[in-house]
Amino acid sequence: MSRKIIFNLAMSIDGYISDEDGGFDWIVGEDNNSLDTKGQFEFNKFLETCDTIVMGRKSYEDIPRETFDEFSDKKIYLVTNKKLNINKDNVEIINGDIVGKILNLKKEEGKNIWIFGGAILADTFIKSDVIDEYIIGIIPCILGKGRKLFLENNPTINLHLKNYSFSGGIAVLTYTKR
Repeated sequence: MSRKIIFNLAMSIDGYISDEDGGFDWIVGEDNNSLDTKGQFEFNKFLETCDTIVMGRKSYEDIPRETFDEFSDKKIYLVTNKKLNINKDNVEIINGDIVGKILNLKKEEGKNIWIFGGAILADTFIKSDVIDEYIIGIIPCILGKGRKLFLENNPTINLHLKNYSFSGGIAVLTYTKR
């Protein structure tokens, strides 16, 4: 099986991936399950398909530290130009030609590579058109302001809807390139 570069994250219906302070507490569904599909997106199963996570500095700083316990068996490439004191053996700081570095990594044996976020990091991969699969969870919330998912001046990338699921008002859409 060939490794894929997968972009997976949640956004509000108005296109935000976090609030202005980087918070994620709004990423919840609703109690109405009347439209739930039989097949559900299972985050833990997705996580099992990945052995590498690429994340930007803001995402690294914003996610709760206990979340890193879920990632302890993954190699994390932290994209930043800042000097950070990181005491985790599985975290490596990278910068420069990050797309080239990740494309080289994709050629190696291993599981999928998850582009975790944030928007500036994702934008680099979107503009380079190297993402193999987009998994976007649409949260039933109009956030109104915060950090946008898609920045401006992206190329046109035609996608194919590979899969979808609904659970508690959250739509998870999986797209591949056409």
